[in-house]
Amino acid sequence: MKLSLVATSIIALTLSTSAYALDIKFADEAWGDVNIPEGQQCQKFGGVNPSTPEWIVSGIPSGSDAILLAYSDRDSEKMNNGGHGQMKFAINSTNESVEVPSVPGHTFDIPPEFTMTEAHRSPGWDIEGAYMPPCSGGKGHAYYVTIKTLKGDMVTAETVVEMGKY
Repeated sequence: MKLSLVATSIIALTLSTSAYALDIKFADEAWGDVNIPEGQQCQKFGGVNPSTPEWIVSGIPSGSDAILLAYSDRDSEKMNNGGHGQMKFAINSTNESVEVPSVPGHTFDIPPEFTMTEAHRSPGWDIEGAYMPPCSGGKGHAYYVTIKTLKGDMVTAETVVEMGKY
């Protein structure tokens, strides 16, 4: 019995490390600093039309048909691991590089090429919606996004990008 558990663990490890890494860049130079850009925090703390960054995603494996974006706050158990909202962006399976547009915060009215897969997890804290911008009140929380390319439900590549602190 122990042998099959070891074999299963090795197989799972092999599968989880077989995904490629993506090359991700911020399309707007205001992003990518140590801190979240001014105005891109949630409205509760003075944000002005906050939205997700625009992304330039390269190195997309052939056959991938969507990009999954999971926004997170590393310093909040509830809001970590996609707690700030998760969405899919449809792509052509032959694209090796795409520009992913921004999605407004505090709304379910998102661009048509996106599909919300999970709304942000704290609608009682601030305005509900598909994406909650950084909302720690300036306590230095670290915000990041996990970006995965998908072929159906299979992950073809994955990269984590630090968005900044707020």
